[in-house]
Amino acid sequence: MHYRVILRILGLLLMIFSTTMLPSVAVSWWYGDGAAAAFLQGFALTLATGLVLWLPVSRHRGELRIRDGFLIVVLFWSVLGSFGALPLMLGQDPHMSLTDAVFESISGLTTTGATVIVGLDQLPQSILYYRQQLQWLGGMGIIVLAVAILPMLGIGGMQLYRAEMPGPVKDSKLTPRIAETAKALWYIYLGLTVLCALAYWAAGMSLFDAIGHSFSTVAIGGFSTHDASMGHFNSALMEMIAVGFILLSGANFALHFTAWRHRTLSGYWRDPEFRAYLFILAAAALIATAYLYLSGTFTSFGSALHHGIFQAVSIGTTTGFTTADYFNWPGFLPVMLLFMSFIGGCAASTAGGMKVIRVLLLFRQGAREIRRLIHPTAMIPIKIGGKVLPDRVMDAVWGFFAAYVAAYTLMLLILMATGLDQITAFSAVAACMNNMGPGLGEVGAHYGELNNVAKWVLCFAMLLGRLEVFSILVLLTPAFWRR
Repeated sequence: MHYRVILRILGLLLMIFSTTMLPSVAVSWWYGDGAAAAFLQGFALTLATGLVLWLPVSRHRGELRIRDGFLIVVLFWSVLGSFGALPLMLGQDPHMSLTDAVFESISGLTTTGATVIVGLDQLPQSILYYRQQLQWLGGMGIIVLAVAILPMLGIGGMQLYRAEMPGPVKDSKLTPRIAETAKALWYIYLGLTVLCALAYWAAGMSLFDAIGHSFSTVAIGGFSTHDASMGHFNSALMEMIAVGFILLSGANFALHFTAWRHRTLSGYWRDPEFRAYLFILAAAALIATAYLYLSGTFTSFGSALHHGIFQAVSIGTTTGFTTADYFNWPGFLPVMLLFMSFIGGCAASTAGGMKVIRVLLLFRQGAREIRRLIHPTAMIPIKIGGKVLPDRVMDAVWGFFAAYVAAYTLMLLILMATGLDQITAFSAVAACMNNMGPGLGEVGAHYGELNNVAKWVLCFAMLLGRLEVFSILVLLTPAFWRR
């Protein structure tokens, strides 16, 4: 393990992250909300810590190994979550405890969207902006941004990229050089954000709300500048704009890159994961719309239609925006939508969950086992896009699924042991581990009433989901630390 290289990179990344607090200072001065001091203090403390870590090892050079990459990613997200909480702790409105501030910060950076804050409409504008920016930075992964500049610092970045990017197949690159890959991802991400903000603004949002909601929409985050979330605007047009950009952000960004480079959309429909992604969300939207209308939850079919479509897409992609208190909807619908978040979006997207490609592979593996019962000696390969997948990929998918279920079950039992009821514990762990946000029961509206132990467990659940389980669990194995 190259600890000096790890400290050097961690220090550099903390210094880079400290500068992300400065835009909130400008917002505070512009609106005169009096919160600038908290951000300046947070900036100074984060920058100073980064310098302390970096200076003693600033001249040390070395190539990263895979193990180093995993450790840096996990350290950075946990440390970043702690330092991102500083402005929320140091400010007066809100003045949050350590637990609440870290929970809110990690929720933002992991694009979970679970909040402990009540009264968003009365908060300073700079705090609201900061929460939205945290999600935007976490959406694509601030480490992928850093990978784009690491080659200039004499450090190879492929190990960081492999540890950070979601999905079961991590060795494919959009461009020959990893730095160019990271830049390509960010150009697409930034382009979608700008287009989304302009669309919201044109639909009637204020410029501040349009920018803030574009950050959380493209990041598949779910934080809002209002307590009522997207329901605050009471606009079907804004909701449909959100649905469009959520669908784009939940798709594999490699498809966007291919479409942009080759000027063709044919790659989308040829991709089996994307087809399954659209089919699953369309089926959920159809069921939700029909049930909302037939149950009398909405008396007009038009209201049932746009609420059903919006919530199915928002929850199914783990965005977490709401237009109504979906957790109070009748029957099985809230639970069905929560189960949708376990699937999530596509691999190499900003969405959470287990990813559509894994669910698709598990389904095909199940179908293969059924066929093997009929033809025991047959050689039946599993194919994706006409290509036969190696057994190593299927082993990884099954291992991921087993680890996901085991980790979920353990955290569920811990939350119930702290006194939470079954519905609250079940939905809280699901919503946080899937990086979705709103749950059921006591966590339907916010997480502010939970005990501190439960909040720390859920912070771990958010990180576990954001880093796709193995990136954290591998650090807990003795073999990882052996020389």
